Amino acid sequence: MSDFPRWKYALVALMMVFGIVYALPNAFIPIPAVQVTANRGAPPIDTSVQQKVAAALAAQHIAVGNVSVQGDHLLATFANADIQKSGADAMKSTLGDGYTVAFKLQSTVPGWLRAIGARSMPLGLDLQGGVHFLMQVDENDVIDKQESSYADDIRSLLRDKHIRYESVTRSAVRGQGIAVILRSAEDRAKASDDIANEYADLNVSNGPSTGDRYVLNAVVKPEKLRALSLNTIKQNLGTLRNRINALGVSEPLIQQQGESRIVVELAGVQDPAEAKKLIGATATLQYRAGIGQPGDAQAREAARTGNIPPDANLYYMRGSHEPVLVGKRIIVTGNELTDAASGIDSQSGTPKVDVTLNAAGAKKMGDFTNANVGKPMAVVYVERVVDTKMVNGKEVRTPKITESVISDANIQGPFSRQFQTTGLGSPKEASELALLLKGGALAAPVDIVEERVIGPSLGQDNIDKGLKAVLLGLSLVLLAAALYYKLFGLVADIALFFNLVILVAVMSMIGVTLTMPGIAGIVLTLGMAIDANVLICERVREELRNGSTPHAAIRAGYEKAWSTILDANVTHLIAALALTTMGTGAIKGFGVTLMIGILTSLFTSVTLTHAFTAMIHGHRKLKTLSV
Repeated sequence: MSDFPRWKYALVALMMVFGIVYALPNAFIPIPAVQVTANRGAPPIDTSVQQKVAAALAAQHIAVGNVSVQGDHLLATFANADIQKSGADAMKSTLGDGYTVAFKLQSTVPGWLRAIGARSMPLGLDLQGGVHFLMQVDENDVIDKQESSYADDIRSLLRDKHIRYESVTRSAVRGQGIAVILRSAEDRAKASDDIANEYADLNVSNGPSTGDRYVLNAVVKPEKLRALSLNTIKQNLGTLRNRINALGVSEPLIQQQGESRIVVELAGVQDPAEAKKLIGATATLQYRAGIGQPGDAQAREAARTGNIPPDANLYYMRGSHEPVLVGKRIIVTGNELTDAASGIDSQSGTPKVDVTLNAAGAKKMGDFTNANVGKPMAVVYVERVVDTKMVNGKEVRTPKITESVISDANIQGPFSRQFQTTGLGSPKEASELALLLKGGALAAPVDIVEERVIGPSLGQDNIDKGLKAVLLGLSLVLLAAALYYKLFGLVADIALFFNLVILVAVMSMIGVTLTMPGIAGIVLTLGMAIDANVLICERVREELRNGSTPHAAIRAGYEKAWSTILDANVTHLIAALALTTMGTGAIKGFGVTLMIGILTSLFTSVTLTHAFTAMIHGHRKLKTLSV
């Protein structure tokens, strides 16, 4: 009689239902769609925009499935990629530059499946199509920022120590450090000791002296610059991940290549111009000491004549375009923000962004506001957009930085770590700014040095070939097992089928991106999974040849084969784990699929087949087994 416990039957049934339900969303093919969002300053998406788009598509006889407003964007679905392209062109020409028109694939998974967390596997760049960018990090900007930061710190240190100095300036040659000019040899000696004690990352040495000008050179140590470069890459990786994830691009691949480059792959994005805009458009805030009020006489005179005070910059207020003078000294920047959230100011009713600073930024802001109550402080909005134009048949990319003042008000009282910024044009603008600030500021600018576009037709061809490979491999294995091991082979076939179903369900649930190497991992998993059943069947055969009863042969077959099956799969699992943890890109995709497949095959090949075998043979007398 069978000794297979009931709780294992329940576990097998539960896993089979789980596999079917969570693998089911992959049967629903996503459809091509175009998403429209309003740019800053453009009218919001509403029914009038929906009607305008529908009328434009109808006028050009472009078949559209559905045009609907979904929150702050409009979505139009199409039957295929060719109609999608025509529809996008028509929508761009109709709406103009005020709106962003982007391609996407719209999920068709039913709502009841989405409600329980069931979703289809996201497809990788090689299956879904998309864009590939190779980005170069501007390491010179890292050096410039670090030297400027040290120059500001040295000035503050000399003032705190009451050491007289003439000037503290960066060297004209990048990487040569900061030149400090003092008024006496005693001041230079004291400044040298204080700077060396306070900033261990600086090499301090005496420079040439003439008359009452005593030069002190402070150069950033090479190992510090290298550490800064590596940290810059890491920070930019995190920032790009945060921003792209927050802005809705599904399953992006963002990874480091070499010491100064970053690879970005956006699956499903077919418009490289829009993708570059998404990556290149970065925004941050700078909090600076104010000099006057917007539109005052001094600011208007500076704007008219171009004569700007040496310690100030001339900016313009956003919206009103009033000229305003702002001090060159930066108190804190977006690099020192740890959190940002948008909202509405309860007193003025205008959009706001609540800002939280890190410890270093909070100290700077606290020191400044304590010493400058009643004086103005300006909030400068800095945006960097890469402008792409075709010149003589070649694409020319030009970084464009725009700076404007969104707030210039007097400090009412001291504050440090948490405060709010107002003066934004709309709640949507406040939300977008908070999103970018929360994602972090780029530690250094990045420029796209290479790009490739993979069309969806190539991706569909890969999907078709991969699907044929899986089905062919599965069919051959199923046929071989059924012919050679008869009834036990059919049970193994059922287990192999559910192994594929549960594998797809697990990959879908945890959001593994399916790529061509992933499909190769699935095919390999199916081939390896039958090995365990071969071992079990051969053990059962051996027990029957040794004179065991059919029930005893089944029991002994599973017990004696288990240790061998476990050893073989553990070694495979170690190899898959190494590929997953140390590999990148295609290697990692293959390793992840293989690792999940090994775990699912352990369950289906042993527990699930044992349950079916016990169900078939467990409650009847047997003279022999169909094995």
